[in-house]
Amino acid sequence: MQHAEKELVNHVKLCDGKGQLNPESIGYARQPLIESNLEGRFLRKKKWNYWCVYGEEIVFSATISHLDYAAVCFVYFLHYETQRFFEKTVTIPLSRQTKMGSHVLESCVFEDDKMSIHLVYDKLLDKTKMKVRVRDFDGDSLEADLEILHLEGNESLNVVIPWNRRTFQFTAKHHLLPTSGTVRVGEQEYHFKPEDNFSILDYGRGVWPREAVWNWGMASQRSNGQLIGLNFGGQWTDGTGMTENAFFLNGKMTKIHEDVLFEYDRSDYEAQWTVRTKFSDDVHLTFTPFFERIAKTDAKLIRSEVHQLFGYYNGYVRQPDGKKIRIKQLLGAIEEHDAKW
Repeated sequence: MQHAEKELVNHVKLCDGKGQLNPESIGYARQPLIESNLEGRFLRKKKWNYWCVYGEEIVFSATISHLDYAAVCFVYFLHYETQRFFEKTVTIPLSRQTKMGSHVLESCVFEDDKMSIHLVYDKLLDKTKMKVRVRDFDGDSLEADLEILHLEGNESLNVVIPWNRRTFQFTAKHHLLPTSGTVRVGEQEYHFKPEDNFSILDYGRGVWPREAVWNWGMASQRSNGQLIGLNFGGQWTDGTGMTENAFFLNGKMTKIHEDVLFEYDRSDYEAQWTVRTKFSDDVHLTFTPFFERIAKTDAKLIRSEVHQLFGYYNGYVRQPDGKKIRIKQLLGAIEEHDAKW
């Protein structure tokens, strides 16, 4: 069964004058047309800009998030071949050192002695300059200097998920963003080329319930001469009439108006996963992990547990005309996140 998802084509504000969900914002857009004008609702607002950058040798990620009661910012690095992995997290209660905008393409900055993350959007050049500095990163210093292009005409996934008028989420998933520059860890330097290396932006702004569980699967790679992006979400959108399911082919998005099921073994996350549409056969993929990232926080009132797997997608997704796009050994990630926040 497909959802009757409304496509938004004009600028709209996420919230009304009372800070509740604006009904006119419910839907999806191919461009970042939704303004996340969150106000009030202290302790319930959640904001984040998560970046994941896929290189030839490494995956690199930097995130600025604010959960209302604290800024939680983290950087991680995975070397594919050696599986060297390290993650650094900085948490600052009631932080005022974090600047986060209400538009997807807007600068976002976190500054601290231990870690600095600068995500500076240049509107004239339509690119994001990412500069990350971590003084002590697994005993080394880390420096990242990357330029991420937002290509004119390319489509993105921008969706408002309505649980009710008081709890809702705007999520923007921007795929296949060509990336150049370097990431240096100690004396080792890794280079990124825009023709082969791509970033994914996960932008979130919303008012969340106390507890939530979600799945997310994503990939953005060149494959057989085509640029393919995958974005699938599960559990958290169930029953809302909206999904964050879509795939991208050479910059154009195909929205999937149907729930997607994630099938996996919670006792062994590194076993093979299956991702498929609930009623049709428009999405039929397996995901074979080669590395598991685990991130846990347990501070009594606040709990978060993430199992994020890196690996390869195989299978197919179906275009509206019925033609299948074959997915073969497409590098990406998949996750389960359980939060009480």
